[in-house]
Amino acid sequence: MTNVVEVLKSQISEVVKNSLSRAVASGELPEFEVGEIVIETPREKEHGDFSTNIAMQAAKAAKKAPRQIADIIIKNMEFEGTYVEKVETAGPGFINFYLNNLWLYDTLKTIQTMKDKYGEINVGKGSKVMVEFVSANPTGPLHMGNARGGALGDCIASVLSKAGYDVTREFYVNDAGNQIEKFGISLEARYIQQLKGEDAVEFPEDGYHGEDIIEHMKDYIAINGDKLLSVDSEQRRKELVEFALPRNIERIRSGMESYGVKFDVWFSEQSLYDSGELKDTLELLKNNGHTYEKDGAIWFKTSELGTEKDEVIVRNNGLPTYFASDIAYHKNKFLKRNYDRVINLLGADHHGHVARMKAAVKAIDVDPDKLDVVLFQLVRLYRNGEIARMSKRTGKSISLTDLLEEVGRDAARFIFNTKASGSHIDFDLDLAVKQSNENPVYYVQYAHARICSMIKRLEDENVKLQSVDSVDLTKLVAKEEIELMKKLAEYPEEIRIAAETLEPSRLTRYVLDVAGLFHSFYNACKVKDAEGDSLRNARVVLVDSTRVVIKNVLDLLSISAPEKM
Repeated sequence: MTNVVEVLKSQISEVVKNSLSRAVASGELPEFEVGEIVIETPREKEHGDFSTNIAMQAAKAAKKAPRQIADIIIKNMEFEGTYVEKVETAGPGFINFYLNNLWLYDTLKTIQTMKDKYGEINVGKGSKVMVEFVSANPTGPLHMGNARGGALGDCIASVLSKAGYDVTREFYVNDAGNQIEKFGISLEARYIQQLKGEDAVEFPEDGYHGEDIIEHMKDYIAINGDKLLSVDSEQRRKELVEFALPRNIERIRSGMESYGVKFDVWFSEQSLYDSGELKDTLELLKNNGHTYEKDGAIWFKTSELGTEKDEVIVRNNGLPTYFASDIAYHKNKFLKRNYDRVINLLGADHHGHVARMKAAVKAIDVDPDKLDVVLFQLVRLYRNGEIARMSKRTGKSISLTDLLEEVGRDAARFIFNTKASGSHIDFDLDLAVKQSNENPVYYVQYAHARICSMIKRLEDENVKLQSVDSVDLTKLVAKEEIELMKKLAEYPEEIRIAAETLEPSRLTRYVLDVAGLFHSFYNACKVKDAEGDSLRNARVVLVDSTRVVIKNVLDLLSISAPEKM
């Protein structure tokens, strides 16, 4: 019973189906096609634990009023072997189910048995999924968009793994095309300026102006001197790029790892040129009638595949566009490496690219529904109530490294996942380091640390966690205990929905709720001084189960779960 909510919904659905069969057999209802029986959790607690609108769905086919159908269904229900305690008709014909507490006690048993595996489900059934995210141009430091995309992409990958998918995290290295050409020109200019003075050559206006370009050239000169002054410009740029690019990629790799993100694959765009895959892809599109020539360029007929206009894939100078590489890259993902599903994370400013990529996937005979694109919105950083654009340390625009130095990995990852990907985030740098309940990550981590301290104190007084099968969990009947157990039971279902919607922000909200309900329980229910050993032992199981769930969520988000604070 990993996902107890799923089990309960399945039980109730069976009860309803069997009841309908009995009602039809007895002639109380005519025979009709029963569609999917939707079981939902009512918003209002007084409407029960679960509810279905099947009576309203069936009204037309059964030619009866929904309330009349609901009463017939209830009359024919049998609850043996289920957790259902009572059923009522409500409103225009809703059927509300009220459960006994046994399912909550069984949930605690499941948590205590599964421990760190609690929450794992198998909706993915091992299907191969690639999550490609960050994929920053390797020509400069990681910025706030990369920071949000990194936290979001990594947590989506973790959620999918927890839901039973075989997940690969991939970084697409844009090491070909225009930006690398511009990178080479920028390096060359700084190289010459370092050796001959700033006036020796004008720095290109659209070049990369970052300090890292100067730093790379100082390092290169320290090792190799001025040997490139005597070679032609093309050779000089090539060698400088070969020196600086791996250093930038290594910086990105180590920056991401310090952020808790480890990619399984670093895929080179240049490899698509070197292997001939880009050429083969252009040939495939041509042979399938998806391209035409105009003004010396090759165009892809994307408008025939659902977009507003056609796109250039080879410029009139013979150079393929970035879009052409992207098509070849997706052909590699789907047809060479056989991923069942591909998820790309892009900044919201790339929304126009989604329809183009869906068209491209369709053109290579892959179902476009196998490609999901998650668009995420911008981040606004605030310090002292005002928008912060500059790093305290460097005085330049805030990079991921600066953010981690200022607020730490835990706060950054948690806060970036507190809002749905499509929402803007206002990131309060002061709040992120505040040790108070206002700071969401501190609030959750404090709940975990408080539980660990509590368990340690109890152990010191010889009150130990008992084997769950030897504990009378039916002693847990207080309102705060019931609410906390219900919330703990929801975790596997939260994983399922987060995997389905690709929204890990559900889990930050969920774990905040768990922490809040634990604090309410802590204030209302004594543990060490509970009335009798049986109640005390049951409460220790509940406390430890809460610890397990909070830690499991924090582990999934790659956030530390401190035992002391």
